Amino acid sequence: MASANSAEPRPAYLPDTVQSAVKILVTGPFGVGKTTLVGSLSEIAPLRTEETMTAAGAGVDDLTGRPDKTTTTVALDFGRITLNSRLALYLFGTPGQQRFWPLWEDLSRGALGAIALVDARRIEESFDVLGQLEEQRIPFAVAVNTFPDSPDHPEEELRAALDLLPEVPILKCDARDRRASYDVLIDFVDHLHSTAVLELQR
Repeated sequence: MASANSAEPRPAYLPDTVQSAVKILVTGPFGVGKTTLVGSLSEIAPLRTEETMTAAGAGVDDLTGRPDKTTTTVALDFGRITLNSRLALYLFGTPGQQRFWPLWEDLSRGALGAIALVDARRIEESFDVLGQLEEQRIPFAVAVNTFPDSPDHPEEELRAALDLLPEVPILKCDARDRRASYDVLIDFVDHLHSTAVLELQR
């Protein structure tokens, strides 16, 4: 999936008013749209570590239903977005395959939370990633990336299928669309803020 907004001019430097920055993971299984989401959101040209898939990956990376996918992230995607005049978010997209999980664990250190992309056509592929987030106690939201042939599952069915706790938000977006991706990010940051406030009040 290519970003629909990749040709837009993007500032290279943070405004002088920015006083803090936080780290957000963009994670999910192989081929779910993590690179696309980071690219859609980033106000700078995103750093990508994509490599062309070769015959050596046959039988390792399942391309079923993804005949046009020719590259895969082998380290990380990195982008940045200035959320308001004082706060910047650093976006770290993780590799999707289990063989890259040691790197995934390094990238997760210091993260305020994670947006876990899910493909509703392949829900079972998300189980391992969600399990990793829960094991490391990283707050996360599930963002269902809508593809043209995605089934429209009710939220209750998705929550049950993914075995999510009631407090985990389920959001929907088209990772190619900057506005939709931005809405997911804002909703997630609002969720993190609300959760932190509730924790302080206890």
